[in-house]
Amino acid sequence: MDSMEEKIKQLQVIYDDFEAAAAPYKAEAACAKGCAFCCTDAGSIHITTLEGRVIQNCIQRLPRNRQVAVKKALAADMKRRERNQPSACPLLMKNRACMIYDHRPFACRRIYSLKTCTKNQHPILSKQVMDLGDAAIKALQELDDNGYSGHLSYILHMLETPAFLETYIAGEYLPEAIMQFGKSHGIVINQMAIKMDS
Repeated sequence: MDSMEEKIKQLQVIYDDFEAAAAPYKAEAACAKGCAFCCTDAGSIHITTLEGRVIQNCIQRLPRNRQVAVKKALAADMKRRERNQPSACPLLMKNRACMIYDHRPFACRRIYSLKTCTKNQHPILSKQVMDLGDAAIKALQELDDNGYSGHLSYILHMLETPAFLETYIAGEYLPEAIMQFGKSHGIVINQMAIKMDS
């Protein structure tokens, strides 16, 4: 088994551990199927490169016409975010369902609300779940130790660059290769984030 497959298995363990620990606090959540406020208004979907690789694999399994539509949506999302304009998640379908729900990143798994969200009422989370989420993010960055963290469309853009993808899959670490893009797009080097948290 290659190390990428092993890391993806460990990724699921982090998700599952968080869900188990957060379950008592999320029992009173107001969230329901079709509620997509977090996907449209609540903020930025930050992921690790490892999570990006899982999402990239999901997109590659979609029908060809859907892949093309998703890639266009990701490019449009990237442009809007570069201009600091609001942008709904490019993986949100017209029926307000997530097209990769079973493989969604941690940013989507951690968010919930104790009250129904509106434009004037953003998600309300318990402090315990926030703390559990912060610990899970640290674990995700440690797992993805040769990777990066940043907004979904930026990370997927990086993974679509063959030279970056080859370096990343090989387990190599060349932050200087993404320095210009990283600085201008708020990309975090996971190794640096881990050191700062220590």
